[in-house]
Amino acid sequence: MQIHVLKSKIHRATITDSNLNYMGSVAIDEDLLEAAHILENEQVHIFNVNNGERFITYAIKGRRGSGEVVMNGAAARKVEIGDVILILTFALMDPEEATHHHPIILFPDKDNKLK
Repeated sequence: MQIHVLKSKIHRATITDSNLNYMGSVAIDEDLLEAAHILENEQVHIFNVNNGERFITYAIKGRRGSGEVVMNGAAARKVEIGDVILILTFALMDPEEATHHHPIILFPDKDNKLK
C-alpha cells in the first residue's frame, strides 16, 4: 500500500501576474522551485487564501530571482494579482517511508523571495 504525503509547500506566495491566453500552468521563480524541490512540469495543488479556490495545474520555470508567480491558462480566472496562494506537491510513499519523511516548507516574503 502507498499513501499520498506532502512533499513540499510554498506557503503564502503572492500572485504577480496572470495570463489567460497561455496554454496553462503556473510559472514560479526558479529559485523557489529549486528550494522546494519542485520539478518543471510537476503537478502542483494551488490553494487561494483570498477566495478559497483550490485547483491542480503543473509548474513551469519562471525567471530566476524575479519573484514571479504567474498563473496561466484557465486557472488565471481563479486568481487575481496580489492574491496569496499556497503551492503544494505530494508524493506516493509506503507508510514506513512516510514516517521518516520531512516535507520541505518554504515561507517566502511578500515579494516571493526566500527569507
